[in-house]
Amino acid sequence: MISLRLFLGAVCCIALVFLPNISFENNTGCDVMHHAGVFELLKANTPAKLNKPYTIRRVVIDAGHGGKDNGCSGATAREKKITLAIALKVGEYIEQNIPGIKVIYTRKTDQFIGLDERANIANRNNADAFISIHCNSAPNTPKVHGVETYVMGTDKTQENLDVAMRENSVVTLEKDYKQKYEGFELNNPENDIIFSLYQNAYFEQSIKLASLVQKEAKNKAGRTSRGVKQESFLVLYKTATPSILVETGFLSNLAEEKFLKSENGQDLIASAVYRAFKTYKQQLETVSPTVRSGAQKKN
Repeated sequence: MISLRLFLGAVCCIALVFLPNISFENNTGCDVMHHAGVFELLKANTPAKLNKPYTIRRVVIDAGHGGKDNGCSGATAREKKITLAIALKVGEYIEQNIPGIKVIYTRKTDQFIGLDERANIANRNNADAFISIHCNSAPNTPKVHGVETYVMGTDKTQENLDVAMRENSVVTLEKDYKQKYEGFELNNPENDIIFSLYQNAYFEQSIKLASLVQKEAKNKAGRTSRGVKQESFLVLYKTATPSILVETGFLSNLAEEKFLKSENGQDLIASAVYRAFKTYKQQLETVSPTVRSGAQKKN
């Protein structure tokens, strides 16, 4: 059964969308502090802001895992090392080729960063996009290969759920994770309600960026595209910006592991992500304000 706290939070959020001039006070019964992040997401999309000039200025590049969290492993490769190498290359390509963009990294060394802090880094810097780099694994089906990109969403399959469970399980390495993530349980169906409240405002833009990554991975990097998928990733759900998680390939596949460990393979993947972001920036800055409404943010 959905808790009263979640129900009231949802009511408040819906009211903010359709009645943006209403001010919610603590005596309304809504948990204002708990849902402050949701309010900020939705307020950023009210009609009064849609006609402001929009320029993408800041992007956060997130190298998945790190430190005590190795991520998944192949025969010899560790996810945390590959994601860091690719993330740094993505950032370097953007810095060298897209003037006026500030690249913010969640980590540049082998260090452990909590999932909530990764989102906080994006929000503190008022990021215009968040790109999380990961590697996939399917040890029971070692022939599976290819690139897939995730956005926050509830259109699930069991295969997607397995990926999310693996990526989200890192929270158990964090102290007091149930308190930090508002009662999050790895198998709790209420998670989808919480997650959807936060990221629905940026769904369309996230899909657009994810689709461009898949296109570039297939056409430019020569990888198999496994498509754009939806799941409930903790690292994405509180980022107040269009956000994607790129699974760059399967370390459980020996050929793909070899590719991802190679300098050339990392260059190709990083270039694909960079090209996708560049195209996304160009498209978003040239469309009408109503089309980009979900991405409108304060300058």
